[in-house]
Amino acid sequence: MRRTLFVAVLVCIGAVCSVRAQDQPHVFRGGTIYPITGEPITNGVLVVQDGRFVAVGASGSVSVPAGAVEHDVSGKVIMPGLVDTHSHIGRVQGGDSSEPLQPGVRSIDAIDVQHHSLGRAHAGGITTANIMPGSGHLLSGQTTYIKLRKGRIIDDLLFCEDPIRDVCGGMKMANGTNPLRSSPGAFPGTRARSAALARQMFVDALEYRDELAEADEDQDKSVKRNLALEAMLEVLDGRRVVHFHTHRHDDILTVLRLRDEFDFPLVLQHVSEAWKVADEIAAADVPASIIVLDTPGGKLEAVDIRWVNGAALERAGVDVAFHTDDYITDSRFFLRSAAFGVRAGMSRAAALEALTIAGARMLRLDDRVGSIEPGKDADFIVLSGDPLSVYSRVEQTWIEGHKVFDFADPEDQKLAVGGYGVFDGGAHVH
Repeated sequence: MRRTLFVAVLVCIGAVCSVRAQDQPHVFRGGTIYPITGEPITNGVLVVQDGRFVAVGASGSVSVPAGAVEHDVSGKVIMPGLVDTHSHIGRVQGGDSSEPLQPGVRSIDAIDVQHHSLGRAHAGGITTANIMPGSGHLLSGQTTYIKLRKGRIIDDLLFCEDPIRDVCGGMKMANGTNPLRSSPGAFPGTRARSAALARQMFVDALEYRDELAEADEDQDKSVKRNLALEAMLEVLDGRRVVHFHTHRHDDILTVLRLRDEFDFPLVLQHVSEAWKVADEIAAADVPASIIVLDTPGGKLEAVDIRWVNGAALERAGVDVAFHTDDYITDSRFFLRSAAFGVRAGMSRAAALEALTIAGARMLRLDDRVGSIEPGKDADFIVLSGDPLSVYSRVEQTWIEGHKVFDFADPEDQKLAVGGYGVFDGGAHVH
């Protein structure tokens, strides 16, 4: 064992550490910088090195390391990389039609990180995403939090270190009309039955916890492994956040009752009718990740969705983030969500937070991403103009100090402006 550890250290010193030591600093000068956790900085200076933000401030106030690569971003805007709290890029899959509750299913086992949809996310300025399985179940499986580095395999994009043993994301649950389908098996036919099945799942997990505790005390007793209940214990122990797809006001309140009964970490997703129960969401002290639709249509339970959702939740004191639910909103157009929010009454500051640090908080990643602060991951975007302007575009996307999208590159430009399936023929590999 000692010999193995020694070799591992040598590999680190000989490869990773030496590469980082040689990573040249980069300095971006002249643009307006939105740190998000502070006021905008005009004629700002941003210094990046070794994958981290080193310094940020007004011109003349920042020390720049010798030999830094210079970037003139005069007239441009720099802000943190966008955090998408609900996405389906990477052709992700979840549970099948055999049963409505499948907590043992892991989206990490079904994400194609070489799919062009990740490139579209780069073009939209998204650097962190919560990859969700679908919502046709009461519980469709475990989500995966990814950093959209350019990688060959899913392991290259994970925030967690061990994809087998670590908690690498949240848990996707849903109520409303999606799980109300006729199917062989135990799919519910009513909202009340849906709630009962969800409650029973939590009760089963608590009983499983008791069985494990008894087995720890009694060496003669054994408990058969249950992958589904193991995952639910991660929820009940507070290690895994439940991302709950819900639309109607009564469905939202059902989720809050479920949370109150079993005390699990919760993020409300979609909440189309949040404007009807904003005070109740605030009283529950639960964050809400919302979607903004710019065209009518879709499911009946979302018929009362309003652009005012963000403003109503902000006024009530709820932590609000935006998400794409890509393809519902194409990842390339994520910035528009904040513009719609402001148009309907959100403050500018809250709308920009909703694209960045608020989402990072919901994913428990705000110590690494979501704002431009020294020590955090150097994930940022360069915009041609004001982030809320329809005329602005993402010109560059950087992740951990490496450029992953450049509108000046003809291939990247195709990702930004091409049609819905521009690379569906396989001409482009992320």
